[in-house]
Amino acid sequence: MKIETSSNQRMTWTIQDPASQRLTWYKPPLTVLVIKKIRDDSVLSPFVQLVKWLITEKRMVVFVEHSVLDDPLLSNQPGFNMTRDKLMPFREGKDDLTDKIDFIVCLGGDGTLLYASSLFQQSVPPVMAFHLGSLGFLTPFEFVNFEEQMINVLEGNAALTLRSRLRCIILRKDEATGKPTKAPTSLLVLNEVVIDRGPSPYLSNIDLYLDGKHITSVQGDGLIVSTPTGSTAYAVAAGASMIHPSVPAIMVTPICPHSLSFRPIVVPAGVELKVTLHPDARNTAWVSFDGRHHQELNVGDSLRVTTSIYPVPSICAQDQITDWFDSLAECLHWNVRKKQRHLDELSDLTRSHSSSNDTLDSLDRPDTLDS
Repeated sequence: MKIETSSNQRMTWTIQDPASQRLTWYKPPLTVLVIKKIRDDSVLSPFVQLVKWLITEKRMVVFVEHSVLDDPLLSNQPGFNMTRDKLMPFREGKDDLTDKIDFIVCLGGDGTLLYASSLFQQSVPPVMAFHLGSLGFLTPFEFVNFEEQMINVLEGNAALTLRSRLRCIILRKDEATGKPTKAPTSLLVLNEVVIDRGPSPYLSNIDLYLDGKHITSVQGDGLIVSTPTGSTAYAVAAGASMIHPSVPAIMVTPICPHSLSFRPIVVPAGVELKVTLHPDARNTAWVSFDGRHHQELNVGDSLRVTTSIYPVPSICAQDQITDWFDSLAECLHWNVRKKQRHLDELSDLTRSHSSSNDTLDSLDRPDTLDS
């Protein structure tokens, strides 16, 4: 969104149309990272078909996880042994993929997209996600005609959804001295960061700040800070609203708050949230980032959350609006209800009931009472 001032000093807003976000290749893509769902035999055949097509038909360099090549079931897939030696393996946490990958293909469910996001802690290549998992809210592509869909993407005929991520930094300080005890931990998340009470039987007691101002103290099971993409994940199960991923916002959702008036809120994407343990807290807190990297928060530690400058460019199967509402309908059955009857049907039912003598009006008539 951009604010402009005209000659007569009137303020006007210029809001970008989400449909204007299109995939543009400045040079033909040469390298692709293929992420497949683990421990799922149904993904093996599509995986082999895809990497074989990318290597033989498109002459692309294909990167895969090193653990994929160790899967003994892949050796039984027809044609894989001829392709195996042409794959480029990498190890998470050891091999840096920055500036090596032109785009990403995910085969599986939403977890494959979350994992792909975690591999890139800065700029993320465009992601094309095929629905081969359980839910598939973030995976709009079907694998049946993958060649045609891949050609469209490689030619730049696709829309994009820029999914914002959260930059999370944990600062650890000694409670007595106030001096840092460890180097800050920095992570980017696509769905949410969760602060909860962990294994403790006591309520969480944490303070929430927004741009340095104390907003409230959270007493309950915990707190969810999520992106609009994460609004349809843990947050919606905790009672939050569902927000389109193109909306620039951060969601703050309490988990089972010990207060009837503590409702989820939405704050602007540019603010910085800070979470600390209340000095009177009976227990520590635990933090997880997209369900991974669990860490303990002690008194004196702080978690700072803001919107990252590195979103995840998710390739649309159709467009931003159609893909999102299709996912709401198919995955979450949003607003599914039996249709209301037409008035003609109701009048027929009324006439059939009025012909019956077993009504209160008929019982009130004198002749009925006499008989």
